[in-house]
Amino acid sequence: MASAGAFPLPNLQSKHRDLSFRFFFSDFLVQLGPPKPSPSKCPCRDWKFSVRTNAVYTEASRGPAVAPWKEKGNSSSDLDDISILNERIRKELGKRQGLRAGNKAVNSTEVEKYINTVKQQQQLGLQKLKGDNKDKGGIGYKVDPYTLESGDYVVHKKVGIGRFVAIKYDVSKSSSDPTEYVFIEYADGMAKLPVKQAARMLYRYNLPSETRRPRALSKLNDTSAWERRRVKGKVAVQKMVVDLMELYLHRLKQKRLSYRRTPAMAEFVSQFPYDPTQDQKQAFIDVEKDLTERETPMDRLICGDVGFGKTEVALRAIFIVVSAGKQAMVLAPTIVLAKQHFDVISERFCSYPHISIGLLCRFQKSEKEEHLSSIKNGDLDIIVGTHALLGNRVVYNNLGLLIVDEEQRFGVKQKEKIASMKTSVDVLTLSATPIPRTLYLALTGFRDASLISTPPPERVPIKTHLSAYSKEKVLSAIKFELDRGGQVFYVLPRIKDLEEVMEFLEQSFSHVAIAIAHGKQYSKQLEETMKMFSLGDIKILICTNIVENGLNIQNANTIIIQEVQQFGLAQLYQLRGRVGRADKEAYAYLFYPDKSLLSEQALERLAAIEEYRDLGQGFQLAERDMGIRGFGSIFGEQQSGDIGNVGVDLFFEMLFESLSKVDEHRVISVSYKDAQFDVNITPRLSSEYISNINNPVELINEAERAAESDIWSLMQFTEQLRRQYGKEPHSMEILLKKLYVRRMAADLGIRRIYASGKKVVMTTNMSKKVFKLMTEAMTSDIHRNSLTYTGAEIKAELLLELPDEQLLNWIFQCLAELYASLPALVKY
Repeated sequence: MASAGAFPLPNLQSKHRDLSFRFFFSDFLVQLGPPKPSPSKCPCRDWKFSVRTNAVYTEASRGPAVAPWKEKGNSSSDLDDISILNERIRKELGKRQGLRAGNKAVNSTEVEKYINTVKQQQQLGLQKLKGDNKDKGGIGYKVDPYTLESGDYVVHKKVGIGRFVAIKYDVSKSSSDPTEYVFIEYADGMAKLPVKQAARMLYRYNLPSETRRPRALSKLNDTSAWERRRVKGKVAVQKMVVDLMELYLHRLKQKRLSYRRTPAMAEFVSQFPYDPTQDQKQAFIDVEKDLTERETPMDRLICGDVGFGKTEVALRAIFIVVSAGKQAMVLAPTIVLAKQHFDVISERFCSYPHISIGLLCRFQKSEKEEHLSSIKNGDLDIIVGTHALLGNRVVYNNLGLLIVDEEQRFGVKQKEKIASMKTSVDVLTLSATPIPRTLYLALTGFRDASLISTPPPERVPIKTHLSAYSKEKVLSAIKFELDRGGQVFYVLPRIKDLEEVMEFLEQSFSHVAIAIAHGKQYSKQLEETMKMFSLGDIKILICTNIVENGLNIQNANTIIIQEVQQFGLAQLYQLRGRVGRADKEAYAYLFYPDKSLLSEQALERLAAIEEYRDLGQGFQLAERDMGIRGFGSIFGEQQSGDIGNVGVDLFFEMLFESLSKVDEHRVISVSYKDAQFDVNITPRLSSEYISNINNPVELINEAERAAESDIWSLMQFTEQLRRQYGKEPHSMEILLKKLYVRRMAADLGIRRIYASGKKVVMTTNMSKKVFKLMTEAMTSDIHRNSLTYTGAEIKAELLLELPDEQLLNWIFQCLAELYASLPALVKY
């Protein structure tokens, strides 16, 4: 995108001038002049440039021009070295805010402090949240060999993926006593490991998808393929860590005044009609400290099971923020839940008529325009709604707090919008089963979390029944609930099946009020149905998972879920939580069609939901869900592929290891002006190229300023140059490559590059561990094998001494390979 105050590229104009220029500037020299006349050449056939300057680039919207200097057969669409590098930069770095022009660097002292905090919290986070003993140390992902079954896939850290066969006694060569060995099948043979050694080296091979089988087993006699897969996984881990660090480091740059503690807060707290549990009290304290003692925006996860009091924590946060004159937004995934939040908030704030509350969703079409205006003018203090609150038309007057309920229910674009807001306002996320990303952040110190695991004293566990579908069982369960004066949820995964179930139930319960609810109904119809069900006028509600989140209907204590294999684990847990909200015993009936039709993953989900039937186990359930679903929803499809290289367990261990050693993978860049490229190449630009540029000196000036700014600006400059003037001649490409080399060198912490005979030497501040990570990730064996690290120098031994132009190309390609690892490194 264009930067304010930047210059467009010079316009095309045909001008031949027999001129010679010599300009002196404060820190660069430009020489421009024609060569000696030749009878066979135009006097301005070749111009000589030697330039050192600075640049910024702005994007223009012109189509490609005809380039008269283009060599025959040289298409502008050809992928040259620069185009390939640009494409890689766009793919790897395009979404990384830290590399965009105009992003201010974070103070290095703040970064050091943050890195140390992450390392400490990463060590303590899991124990704190799960209540484990601190003396247990870190997190273990290695598998207990005795828990393996024949045919299970395992990963050996050094050898790769194999198939577990059995544990048997065998006699080793060095001893006559029989020893227990783990036998593992590989592609080219059988391996055996002593059980104790296997317990230290083996991981279970899980994949983030339905497919459990690896692409292929590894080879015992050739571990190179496995080593490449392992390194790819390691680099992917590093990229994830740095992505997360940059997001949260960006938050450090955001400052806000801390909120004041007021006597009104004590009065608001006293109006809470229940005695809070100990966990609730701690969550109240955590949130209050975030708001009143910190000057950086809050980003806290409140993880509590259904009905354990998360909403009250949010209400107290809202009161603190709104009392200071700021707005609070409550974001819910469904209309039904948004309406319920609105009702709860309205009731809780009824003693404060000066605090205005509004609901924005498709229930409120007639009031929408009025609400939008009130939000913009600051007349609404608390705004409740669905994803409509994230639309472009919603302009907040002074937003201070964002409450997100069940973030996992929002779509990708909505999550991105939520993430962008997290850098500027206080955020409180409520969830009973956190999405794996949220859980992971909480466990590793990138995010604060409060766990509410204690149930209210009157709550009774829900009795869960899992079985094959039976009409008799369905009717019996409903009759039992109706006979004791209760109400029933009947949930199906597809809207088209609701009518059929309603016809079936009406035959058996002809005098009972039955209704249908789903998200495609007219808003007034849905609102009226939910209102009648909550009042007890409707006894059986046949619905989709629109009722999944937050509904609190005290008299509904039986839920029937049909086609249970179609639901995710978090969905099932949330749906089951719709009942048992009072002191009456509740029942959840989960029906599947036929176990033989279910996938292995679906069977695991069902086993987990039955295993964690006790109250307050949503957090442990989310952890189990992470193991089943893997990391696809955490970091995207590309990273899911990287995880597939090594399996979830080894990948997760690498992730925690990377976090604990994050400061060891740090690149300290140098100034562009300090990056020297001592290879003497002075390209001569053709007269056709010169004659079609109005101001060639300014063009080169622009290029240098773009290079000095950052790699993104240089990339944009080059691409716009080609769009406006066509593919540059070979001589201009050489000049651009020199700029790219210096820019990449500066970013990599390389101060000087020079050649001596067959050797290329790069003086650098790079650490040996960073060099090792970079070279391991290189795809070119030629470049990787030629590089060595000695102290403050990276040296390359070439097979022969190259001419200057070929040497430039080799250095460009080598740095481009090293540069590909930059997203995996901390750059502050």
